[in-house]
Amino acid sequence: MSTLRQDPTTRQWVILAPKRETRPHAPTSIVRPVPSANDPNCPFCPGNETQTPTEVLRLPEVGPWSVRVVPNLYAPISGDGAAPRTGEPMLREMPAVGASEVVIESPSHSARMDGMSTQDVGRIVTAWRDRFRTLMERADTRAVVIFKNFGTLAGTSLTHPHSQIVAAPVFLPRLLRRMDVARAHFDAHGTNLYLDIVKTERAAGERIVAERGRFVAMEPWAASTPYETWLLPTQPQGSIGELRDEDVADFAALLGDTLRAIREECGDPDYNLVVSSAPRDGQTSEYFLWHIKILPKIAQPAGFEIGSGMGINTVSPEDAAERLRDALE
Repeated sequence: MSTLRQDPTTRQWVILAPKRETRPHAPTSIVRPVPSANDPNCPFCPGNETQTPTEVLRLPEVGPWSVRVVPNLYAPISGDGAAPRTGEPMLREMPAVGASEVVIESPSHSARMDGMSTQDVGRIVTAWRDRFRTLMERADTRAVVIFKNFGTLAGTSLTHPHSQIVAAPVFLPRLLRRMDVARAHFDAHGTNLYLDIVKTERAAGERIVAERGRFVAMEPWAASTPYETWLLPTQPQGSIGELRDEDVADFAALLGDTLRAIREECGDPDYNLVVSSAPRDGQTSEYFLWHIKILPKIAQPAGFEIGSGMGINTVSPEDAAERLRDALE
């Protein structure tokens, strides 16, 4: 029998329907060509640095680069200054000021995060953190979202390994919902909702995938899609900006291992990766934890999901966690 589970971070419901995994349907087929290590036509490859805007971050700072961060040439949000709202209440608009950046994750055109060393993944995570800190200092920034689209189904347009960072002048609706729920939990219980989730999952043991240092990878209780996976700190940290240098290697190792397990178990799916951090005026570790969500593109939302706003998950989080643990071993 299908069941409904409530996501404690949003209070929204998800349908868990494992029997639907066996229904007749054409499976998603992903043909992933193997690119060369260098593409002379790729603007992100070494030697083509002049094809991108001037970099805002380079790691390491001297010598050949491993990671570059550049402004997005096709930025959805850009510029700075005041962002006043104008128009009638039903016809409201404002300038789309902010920042859109691209993190070029490797000089190798064929590199993949799930195949990189811990040191290389650590440089990417460090770039995310450092740019988050810098962008949050802008007066027009209300929230910063970091994300990675891997594969065509996930929305990527360039093969070269990269992720993106957007600093927005407004609060993000989905993040606001999570912040409101977490704040209400703190008001009612005096504890951090996400740390309570980690405590509950450790006690249950069924949905934990792996732990490394001060971080845990797990399948959430009410995963909205098959193999939705979260990575969280296990100590109070409201944003990725609070990630300490001494913890970067552990987090990078856990992230790389988790992506490799998903690749092996799920048949190398496309995926979206999103970093959620507390926004301006809400950056507190009392009730919120920054975290990463990895969403493999195994199932596509259809009419019911779009119409209801409820996810249908055909793989139980318990089964997904067990399979990913086996893949790690």
